[in-house]
Amino acid sequence: MLTTIRLALLSLFVLFATAPLASGAETLTAVRTDSAPTLDGRADDPAWSHAPALEILDQIVQEKIILKAVYKGDQVYFLVQFPDPVEDRLHKPWVWDKELEVYTLGPQREDTFTFKWSMEIQPVDLSNFSDDSYTADVWYWKANRTDPVGYSDDKSHVLADSPGKKATEVTSKSGRTRYLMRLGDQGDPAQKKRILLDYAGDVQDQYVTQQPGGSRADIEAKGNWQNGLWTVEFARRLDTGHPDDLQFDPAADKSYLFGVSVFGLYAEPIDRNQSSLYGQGRISEPLQLSFK
Repeated sequence: MLTTIRLALLSLFVLFATAPLASGAETLTAVRTDSAPTLDGRADDPAWSHAPALEILDQIVQEKIILKAVYKGDQVYFLVQFPDPVEDRLHKPWVWDKELEVYTLGPQREDTFTFKWSMEIQPVDLSNFSDDSYTADVWYWKANRTDPVGYSDDKSHVLADSPGKKATEVTSKSGRTRYLMRLGDQGDPAQKKRILLDYAGDVQDQYVTQQPGGSRADIEAKGNWQNGLWTVEFARRLDTGHPDDLQFDPAADKSYLFGVSVFGLYAEPIDRNQSSLYGQGRISEPLQLSFK
């Protein structure tokens, strides 16, 4: 009897590990490469020429996003390209008010790109407005706050029926009140705020970058904007050894559910009249990563 139960549980585990994670999800295939790409925000490395491209349509901004993935040794690499007419490298900068002789926060917002990876066994809707409860591993590249030091921020999203730490109240697709928690991984972030009291120039960065540490430093990333196109490259260990991260295993016959977003992953209503859609990004299409 005990053996029968064990076999049933094993069969169930195999089913979860090998079945598609989301109905209709498009697949990004990571292929093995002999030479790792250099993280410089350029797509001309030989490794990328052999990687199949997945092209998707961002349903919010109605722009195409191109994704590629390769792996070598204990590292996995991602290439992202998406159009953006303006390179936005400032984020909430200090702007000098000449009349008041003080600094105030400017309206500028940085360009961003986000991967959001499900850490659930069962398929879930990774939207911020999902009726599913989940924990997700979030890689948050920021043109102002992380790119200068060559990293992407590493966070977790938890969507639940009850509030927790740093919870934002959201309304789900069916009208339920839910709570989205955006939590930084363990360790030091790639940026910190600074306060300016004395005049140092008309526009000054509010954030200063620093070397991240701990699990917050898992993801290297570098972006380059040229001729209306962002190219961002990511690199991370397949298995970071940190419990707040999703771990990849190319040898396992499984897929990994994820989504991507331009302009962040928050819960504000979409307002196309704003000069920037920062903070209004959405995970709208289910995707899955497989290794070949």
